[in-house]
Formats: sequence, C-alpha cells, structure tokens
Amino acid sequence: MEYLERRVALVDDRLETVIDDVEPDELSAELEHVVLAGGKRVRPAVTLLACEAFGGDPEDAVDFGAGIEFVHNASLVVDDIIDRSDVRRGTPSAWAEFGYGPALITSDGLLGEAFALFSSDERAMRIVAEAMVELGEGEATELAARPTTEAEYMELARRKTGALFRAAAELGAVAGGAEPEAVELFGEYAERVGVAFQMRDDVLDATADADDLGKPTGQDAEMDRPSVVQVTSLSPEEVDARAREQSELALAALEEAEPSGEAAVDYLRDLAEFVVVRER
Repeated sequence: MEYLERRVALVDDRLETVIDDVEPDELSAELEHVVLAGGKRVRPAVTLLACEAFGGDPEDAVDFGAGIEFVHNASLVVDDIIDRSDVRRGTPSAWAEFGYGPALITSDGLLGEAFALFSSDERAMRIVAEAMVELGEGEATELAARPTTEAEYMELARRKTGALFRAAAELGAVAGGAEPEAVELFGEYAERVGVAFQMRDDVLDATADADDLGKPTGQDAEMDRPSVVQVTSLSPEEVDARAREQSELALAALEEAEPSGEAAVDYLRDLAEFVVVRER
C-alpha cells in the first residue's frame, strides 16, 4: 500500500497548499473542514495512476487529481444540504457546522479552486465541464424525473457518480500523454467503476451499520431517494452481482487500452475489484 499512499500524499499536500492560500480565513477554514476531514481520495488516486499507466510522472497529474477532489467535495456539500444529512465522514457536514449560506459558498469556493487547477490545459477544462454537465443532470433527475426501472437507475448512476470517475481517469490519461482512443477506454473503465461504486453504496446504505460506515444509513429509504434498492426488486446480493458485472466490463476496457505502466495498472485492477466488496 506504500506505493498508493505516496501518491495520495502528493494530492493531500497539494490540497493543503491550495486551501492555505484561500482568502478570507473563514472560507479557508470551511474548505479545510470539508476536504481535509478525511475521504478515500479514490478519484485523485485514479488520476495519478492513469497518468503513470501511460508512462507519465505522477507529479504531472497532481493538480488534476487535487482539482477532481475539489469538484467531488463540492458536490458532497450540496448533496448533504439536499438530504439534510448532518454527518459526513464521521464529522458534521458543512451545512450542519456552518449553516446553509456558508456551506453553499464553500461549494462555490471548491469549484473555483478546482477550475483554477484545470485552467492550464484546455482538454482538462473540457473533460471536467462535460462531467459537471452530466453530474448536474443526474442530480436534477434524482429530484425531478425519478427513475422507475433498473435501466433508468443505471443511467442516473452513470451521470451522478460515473461521470466524475470518468473525468478522473481521462484527466490522468491526458497528463500521461495517452492517445485519444486510450483516453476514451480509460474513461469507460472508470465510469463503470463509478457505477459499481454507487451500486455498492446503495447496498451499504440499506444494510450497513452507521458507525461502521461513518455516516448515517437508511437515508435512501428515509428520503425516498431512488437507490437501486428502492427502484428495483433486486436483493442486496443481486445488486452486488450487477456491480460485479460492471467491474468486469471495466477491467475489459482497461486491458483494451493497452497501458504500459504495470504497477499502476495493477492498482487500477485492484480498485475495480475492491469497489464491489468494500464495507465503507
């Protein structure tokens, strides 16, 4: 794990540096509360690993990795407001700690810092802008045009979760100098990992213990939110099986891209397998 921890540490250092420079101090403290309270750093890890998979230096992808983590956290701040969830990663959520107005400003601040990190590369800006369109449409769909079938749920999961995973991998592949077709395949890999991640998340919300998970459980049912458990008649075991199918398709796309960095690719393979068995 030391290999992966070193790469996550690079991103954490960049996140801390950016947040330290934010003004005023109140906004810096709010960003610190949201971003540095914890988190798996899965998306930025994918960014750095994708860069290395194509022979790039992880340092070349650190800004992109930090940027995608800022975008992810900005979306979580809004999610917690919508859900009235007062705990995130075992600590008070942004709105619970600071109030609704400051929380919304925190989300805006996170997005601003993210796009500052992407602004040096036109391709990065396009990739993230497309992901944010998908994410916004997914959030709106969840609130307005609720899915009622498994197919509709899968499309929601692709937009709401898969899109940012796709962006994370594509950013890393671009930083590593990958050809366009390989960038697209890495995007497919990560999108499917993201969908599998979301399906497993829905199962955990329905079945896990809140203390073990580090956030409230039963939220999907309480909020009448369209999780795969709510939308379909699938059992948790059947949902996990569907998630494994997505994981296998992700692995196929990864291999088709023919990356050369074996150590990084091994970790990407492990991620696709881990998301469907994780307990947090």
